[in-house]
Amino acid sequence: MPAAVDSASIEMARNDEINAYTGSDEDTQASQLLAVSKTVLMQAVELVDNHLISDDQLTAASQYIPGSTIGKHLRHARDHFTLLLDSVSSPPPHILSYDVRKRNCEMEKSRQAAHDELLDAIRRLEDIVPRVSFDEPLTLNAVTPHLQTFQTTFGRELWFGALHCVHHWSMVRVVAGEMGIKLADDFGFAPSTLVYQDKEAPLGKAKY
Repeated sequence: MPAAVDSASIEMARNDEINAYTGSDEDTQASQLLAVSKTVLMQAVELVDNHLISDDQLTAASQYIPGSTIGKHLRHARDHFTLLLDSVSSPPPHILSYDVRKRNCEMEKSRQAAHDELLDAIRRLEDIVPRVSFDEPLTLNAVTPHLQTFQTTFGRELWFGALHCVHHWSMVRVVAGEMGIKLADDFGFAPSTLVYQDKEAPLGKAKY
């Protein structure tokens, strides 16, 4: 069983990071998106540590979203961050594809593995994001199902990774609900929705 995460300590560290940060506009944007990315990933860590009580809950198939399991959603959303970080960790030109992923891996069926992989993604974000330009160019290849190529930036894809997490957390919320697991009110809701609703949540307050 994974060691439980101290939510109060995580929240304090995240707030300190946001409130204490000063620098150029680009650095501020990167710092804010890093904080958002860490927040959504920590929601998944808290889910694994404090809401799931057995590995079987990671692999339980949804009745309402065919083919969905909590484990698959956690792995899929985590993958988008690791693929992005992999792409900018090598010399340019940076080529990115979200379609090259490892499926049926250990974190889809083990709470300990999910805990470890999610925290590893957070550590990699903390290490790599501050060292990459927010406007660093990337070439994105996507199967739509036709192969398409787009020009994008590291900052844009970092934001997509966080928003993509929220999208999958909303489906995790459905699957968890099928098993009678109650999650925090802000789990799986987009920051724009939480801001509009003026929710008292980590991503519910606009910071301009």
